[in-house]
Amino acid sequence: MNGVNNWESMDKLKLISQYPTTLILKIFENVSEGIMITDEYKKIVMVNPAFEFVTGYKRDDVVGKTPAVLQSGVHELPFYLEMWEQIRQEGIWQGEIWNRRKTGDVYPEWLTIVCVTNDEGEVTNYCGIFTDLSERKIVENELEKRLLTDSLTEVSNRFAYIERMDNLLESTSAISHSVQHAVYFLDLDRFKQINDTLGHAVGDSILIEVAKRLKHLLKNKDIIARYGGDEFVITLTNVKNVKEAAQFAEQIISSIEKPMMINGQEVFISTSIGVSVYPVDGKNTEELINCADRAMTYSKKNGLNGYSFYFDELQTDAQRVLLLDSELRRAIDNREFELHFQPKIYMDNEQIQGLEALVRWNNERLGFVSPGEFIPYAEETGLIIPLSEVILEKACEAVIQMQQYGWKIPVAINISSIHFRQQNFLESIQAILERYNMPANNFEIEVTERTVMNSANETVSKLVRLKQLGFKISIDDFGTGYSSLSYLVRFPLDCLKIDRSFIQHIGSLDEKQAVVDAIIQMSHRLKMKVVAEGVEQAQQVDILRKMNCDIIQGYYYSKPLPLNDLMEFMEYWEIEHQGRK
Repeated sequence: MNGVNNWESMDKLKLISQYPTTLILKIFENVSEGIMITDEYKKIVMVNPAFEFVTGYKRDDVVGKTPAVLQSGVHELPFYLEMWEQIRQEGIWQGEIWNRRKTGDVYPEWLTIVCVTNDEGEVTNYCGIFTDLSERKIVENELEKRLLTDSLTEVSNRFAYIERMDNLLESTSAISHSVQHAVYFLDLDRFKQINDTLGHAVGDSILIEVAKRLKHLLKNKDIIARYGGDEFVITLTNVKNVKEAAQFAEQIISSIEKPMMINGQEVFISTSIGVSVYPVDGKNTEELINCADRAMTYSKKNGLNGYSFYFDELQTDAQRVLLLDSELRRAIDNREFELHFQPKIYMDNEQIQGLEALVRWNNERLGFVSPGEFIPYAEETGLIIPLSEVILEKACEAVIQMQQYGWKIPVAINISSIHFRQQNFLESIQAILERYNMPANNFEIEVTERTVMNSANETVSKLVRLKQLGFKISIDDFGTGYSSLSYLVRFPLDCLKIDRSFIQHIGSLDEKQAVVDAIIQMSHRLKMKVVAEGVEQAQQVDILRKMNCDIIQGYYYSKPLPLNDLMEFMEYWEIEHQGRK
């Protein structure tokens, strides 16, 4: 930008001048961005109310002074010299800068400074426009912490554990081949029964207490993580021998089996443990965890509240794997899958906004196979690609059937990152839609954060193409893969789904409420709708409504339903809430 002495700028000024001064003043006073205008000598002549709100300075406090009144001391002199040199040469500068409020608090802002010149090219004013980034930074810091820490127990989560273990093993292999580490995989016994009888709140309290007791047993270099629901994993570093590793397993059992006082009630719990040893049982993290997990399963089968070391006969049941592989391939060829659909409900009018399609598989030889088993296996073997195509075909058939009964509701489909990254992904999707004569606007594509963070340029291109075809695009499980909400601006997204792990504790943990609230507000600023998934309680619904969350999905309204049951549910819902789409 080189001032207002070119024809394009003159045209813009003429266009603006057509509007009354009161309108321009109204905009100046009501925009959420702070605005500061200086004269040619960089003396402040005007600020808007948003400036006063963010900085704490009133207009009379700063008029006549230079913007230096806001300087935080964070940036060195060369930063400002370079900034003003760019403004002199190009007429504009923008970037992140730290300033200081009147209270003394330092805060980040996104600042744009524009140089304004007259017809002769002489500087008449400088205009600074800024957005307070404090809220965004709080969200990003919390999400970064969430990425590494289990929110309930405050120990490391699975991802942080794997990263620390990888680093440990890498340094160990470089130093010495004689050092041993022991990996312990813990599963609490009968924990589901406790949850069902005493409630999830008691279950959460038990998990917190277990984590505390385990941490007391560890040295500084040892590693602990909550690996899953009631599963913990521990690495005892630099063990001398198997006897020492066994003694530590006994210490764990002894510590956990001591009674716990939960809400004035004495609760007893035990754990089953599997142990693997580096480097005998594995030379990388995945091998060691898998071996410890198999040993834990063996221990549980042979009596609770005990431990077992891994041994070779505990290799994965080869017959099960072979059977799963052959049956899955046959099921894909014969399209032997069923879709269940979970409704998503608008909060403002309680209408059904959409449906999420979830695949189910009942097999004659294997019985009901959990998606948690066959989908990871399909991803590992590449079968996820033809499986995903079958799911989309089934979804097209379901949409046709629903439309025959008068229901036109978009269906969300989860897309595997492996499928998404295929070169012919878009072509295969289009071919299926054309075969069913199905417009893309009947569907919403759900991709995870981790999917979009890989090969970002290629990802943007694919997402843009999907939007052009008519698909809506959602980020699923937000908060579990990447810590920068602002990064999502570059993607053409319609909706953000807050991961259920955030929703689970918003009724009991204030900091979780604050994070969810911040995510919702920032998503709205980015023009995205927000879905809260995994909602199970009325209290959660009330809190999310106050936060202006757009859409609710979870067992509070309905579990995933087969198509016929779904249409009955929608008929009932329509009658109950009066009014058709």
